[in-house]
Amino acid sequence: MGRNDDGPDRLTDNDIDRQRLRHGLRDVAAGDRGAMRLVYDQSSAKLFGICMRVLKDAAAAEDALQETYIKVWHHAARFDADRGSPITWLCSIARNTAIDRMRSSHRSPAGDGEVPDFLPDDGPTADVMLEQREERDRMFDCIGALDGNHARCIQSAFFDGHTYVQLADRYKVPLGTMKSWIRRGLLRLRECLDNV
Repeated sequence: MGRNDDGPDRLTDNDIDRQRLRHGLRDVAAGDRGAMRLVYDQSSAKLFGICMRVLKDAAAAEDALQETYIKVWHHAARFDADRGSPITWLCSIARNTAIDRMRSSHRSPAGDGEVPDFLPDDGPTADVMLEQREERDRMFDCIGALDGNHARCIQSAFFDGHTYVQLADRYKVPLGTMKSWIRRGLLRLRECLDNV
C-alpha cells in the first residue's frame, strides 16, 4: 500500500508547527532575526507557562523567558532534529533556565526543620508528557496507515503481549507468514515514523 508523505493532506497542524519550528531554529542558527521572531511567536506562551510553573512569579518568569530566548539565539545550532522535537528542546531550555534562576534567588528551601515552599517533583514535566503524547499519537497514526492484518497483528503482539504462535493460530496462517507480516509491518511503521 503506497503512501504519499509529501501530500499536504497528510500533515496535521502539529506537524506543520513542528516543521516551522525546525526550520526556524535552523535559520536562527544562521543568524536570522526574523526566524527568531517566528520561534518566539510559536513557543513563548508555552515556555512562559513552564517558567511560571517553576518560579510562581510573573516578573521572574518573564526574566527567565527572556534569558531562555537569549540562550536559544546563541545555541540554536545545537538543536538536533534527529534527537527530538524542537518544542521539547525549547521547553528543556526554559525549564532549566527557570530552575537555575530559582536556585540562584533567595527562594531556596528553608533549613532547621522549616517546611520548604516547594518540593521537588519527580514526575514527568509537562513538556515531557506532551512529547510522549505526541509520540504516542504519531505511533497510532502510523499503525493506522498499515494494512489491516499487519496493524492488528502488531497491536496484538506489542500492546497485548500475544506471541507469534498465538497470532498465527488466531489468523489461521503458518508461523513463518505471521513473522513475515509483523516484520513487514514494523518496517513500514519505522518508515512512517521516520517521515513524521
